[in-house]
Amino acid sequence: MRAVVQRVTEASVTVAGEVVGAVGRGLMVLLGVEVGDGEKDAAYITEKIAGLRIFEDVAGKMNLSLTDVGGGILAVSQFTLLGDARGGKRPSFIQAERPEAADALYRNVVAAWRTRGIAVGTGVFGADMQVHLVNDGPVTILLDSKKQF
Repeated sequence: MRAVVQRVTEASVTVAGEVVGAVGRGLMVLLGVEVGDGEKDAAYITEKIAGLRIFEDVAGKMNLSLTDVGGGILAVSQFTLLGDARGGKRPSFIQAERPEAADALYRNVVAAWRTRGIAVGTGVFGADMQVHLVNDGPVTILLDSKKQF
């Protein structure tokens, strides 16, 4: 699984002109599921993001996690994170998991965050979405459950 994690002051996702998910202070998470990903990958991403210490403490150091600051997550599934453009100018998406399997793992990650008491807004899987956010910092972290980067 791959994730782009952005610390935000606010974020929302709109489908067909209607806001379907939103968050105030917290994290905007774009999540891509790769062929072969399973529960171990979902658990890694869930835990890593929930505990990621990228919020400032009273001394101004990035030392607090999402749960420490009571923030929320806006999670949007994004297969294009698995795009590979090394072979030309048109990306290949063959490493992106099939929609049915990807949606199931995406939903498992969202459910796991909610079980931890984190407020989670979502997009609509497979829909054409417009994402609006204010990146705070800016702080952007790339994660990969297979630790490829």
